[in-house]
Amino acid sequence: MHGLYTVFSKELRDHFSSYRFVILFALIAMVSFITSYMAGVHMKGNLEALAKTRFPFLTLFSTPGAVLSMVQFVAFFGPLIGLVLGFDSINRERADGTLIKLVSQPIYRDAVINGKFLAGVATISIILVSIVLVISGFGLALVGAVPEIEEIWRLFIFLLISIFYISFWLGVAILFSISFKSIATSALASVALWIFLSFFVSLGADVVANTVAPVDKSREAEPATIMKNVRIKEMASLCSPMVLYTDAIATIVDPMRKTTRSFVLMGPMEQVLSSRFQNPLPLGQSLIVVLPYVIALIAITLICFAISYLIFMLQEIRT
Repeated sequence: MHGLYTVFSKELRDHFSSYRFVILFALIAMVSFITSYMAGVHMKGNLEALAKTRFPFLTLFSTPGAVLSMVQFVAFFGPLIGLVLGFDSINRERADGTLIKLVSQPIYRDAVINGKFLAGVATISIILVSIVLVISGFGLALVGAVPEIEEIWRLFIFLLISIFYISFWLGVAILFSISFKSIATSALASVALWIFLSFFVSLGADVVANTVAPVDKSREAEPATIMKNVRIKEMASLCSPMVLYTDAIATIVDPMRKTTRSFVLMGPMEQVLSSRFQNPLPLGQSLIVVLPYVIALIAITLICFAISYLIFMLQEIRT
């Protein structure tokens, strides 16, 4: 597209030269490094258990540090990267009067929003790749665990899913930046939606599950009722992108996890049979398990950007 590279390179330079990006990246990198360092120290103190692990390098990303693991940290605070990069991408140009000048040049209107979104995705990718490489260096220096080929592939898939996850929040921020003229309003709306989808959806899922299939805690409940309650809670929680991301990444980073379900009711015979299959799940099987979640993340990311694209293309620039 004509002018796409111009907008892309300009936005990329703006991201890397802005003080808010430097502060945000430094904060996220510092917390990630501290979390991974504490996880590495914990692993170094338990070398016997680490030696029995089939994929010790991946535990550097899945083992909690002081509070959260690296995977949990990206799930909770990764969306802030997307929100900060996109909450004023359009209305700031409109307020400064540069948007009219930009589209008056030989640059198509769709190149403006495409270039801004792609620059944000490229910035997100650079941030995540840099953090993963540094944490991998910590793992090699502290623990001495050399990653296997399958571990490298799992980390690569982890990066791809994380990029789509944070890009969804970038699309949300751009959508609000197009919809609201005020920069403060778009920032507030973006943060409010992040808080609602990340935290309050899980609380709402508990309410829905306990209303449809209540479990009496004062006495022993029937297994069918417990399973129905858990299934309804899990299905309602899938409305949250954070739940989709967490369930998918937990299965990719932890090969011993064979399902995305948090609760599985098994009888005595099923427990005996499952105990015979304690080997890690192959990468192909892990991908099959998480494929619906990955497709859902990619779909909501593309849908969110498509809505932003349509609104921007139909919107009057001069207003």
